[in-house]
Amino acid sequence: MIIIVGALVVILSVLGGFKMAGGQLGALMHISELIIIGGSALGAMIIMSPKKVLFDLVRAIANSFKGAPYNRAAYEELLKMLYELFLLARRNGMIALEEHVTNPANSSIFRRYPGFQKNPEATEFLCGALRPIIDGKIKPDQLRQLLHVDLERMEIEDHAPVNVLTRAADAMPGFGIVAAVLGIVITMASIAGPIETIGEKVAAALVGTFLGVFIAYGFLAPLAVNMEFIGAAHQAYFRCICSAVVGFAGGMAPGMAVEIGRRGLSGELRPDANELEVLLKPLNTPPKGK
Repeated sequence: MIIIVGALVVILSVLGGFKMAGGQLGALMHISELIIIGGSALGAMIIMSPKKVLFDLVRAIANSFKGAPYNRAAYEELLKMLYELFLLARRNGMIALEEHVTNPANSSIFRRYPGFQKNPEATEFLCGALRPIIDGKIKPDQLRQLLHVDLERMEIEDHAPVNVLTRAADAMPGFGIVAAVLGIVITMASIAGPIETIGEKVAAALVGTFLGVFIAYGFLAPLAVNMEFIGAAHQAYFRCICSAVVGFAGGMAPGMAVEIGRRGLSGELRPDANELEVLLKPLNTPPKGK
């Protein structure tokens, strides 16, 4: 929604100023210029990008319109779930987590946190972080290095679509010049015609330059920056999981391990210490029958 509002502000500002200066909006409507610029940009992105990155780019643009992937409620749910898992492991041993990690879809703990359970990427990451500790295949002090490999791979994958869109934005003014040059070629072929016709064709050619610059710096470049922020928000959620799990595996108490995860969150998403204590207090009493 914010992106749509911002786009409308950009469009209204430019077109409004153009109209106030005495311009005719119809003079900017040249589909041929848009086809040249848009088609060239699309072709360039296809040439420069692997198939996976192109699909990731489409998904990233769609996610940008949805806004930040995780809100404060999502983090509160995550911290509560991590605390409950750590508490179970502290009371009954790490082996008690095996049934939850090997079959998260049927886990009694995960089912109490549907927002997390519906996120297969996060579920896989958490289970993949706990499984080596449960199996005894890795020492706790080696877990951080293992998880950082996943985080680095995630960062690369999140940045690839941003890189493609940024390069496309940088190329848009050049494609606008291409459209303008083609317009001038058409104008020169009609140089013997009426002055009104020549003026109209020159104006159409200049619209190509305008559109290239306008689309590059008014839309594509800002969208790439927004995608970068969305990617950073996506990675922050997994860094929170990583910090908490590594802390617990290293011998921290469940509450302190969750506190480590909480402290890495940005201010608008992070519950304060008292709020976290209130969130976790009901979990200190084991459910009946457990």
